[in-house]
Amino acid sequence: MHIYDVLRRPIVTEKTIDAVDFENKYAFEVDKRANKLLVKDAVETAFDVTVLNVNVMLMPAKTIRRGNRVTIRKPSWKKAIVTLAPGDSIQLFE
Repeated sequence: MHIYDVLRRPIVTEKTIDAVDFENKYAFEVDKRANKLLVKDAVETAFDVTVLNVNVMLMPAKTIRRGNRVTIRKPSWKKAIVTLAPGDSIQLFE
């Protein structure tokens, strides 16, 4: 997998903005096949920062019921929370 295919989009919500301000943590949607090492390399290459820690989690699919049928409204995806070294920041979130 190419390093620039790992990061899909930044996740910008009130909770992630607070994490950026107080804990220097940034959230990204990443490719489902990516692991922690690929995410770390992608963030360090794309934004020229030092990554201390990476947490990765699978977000479940959103389903909807209509009668006896259960359909998927939104597919599952993978989220990565990246902790940067003190003094480093990503301009995309500011």
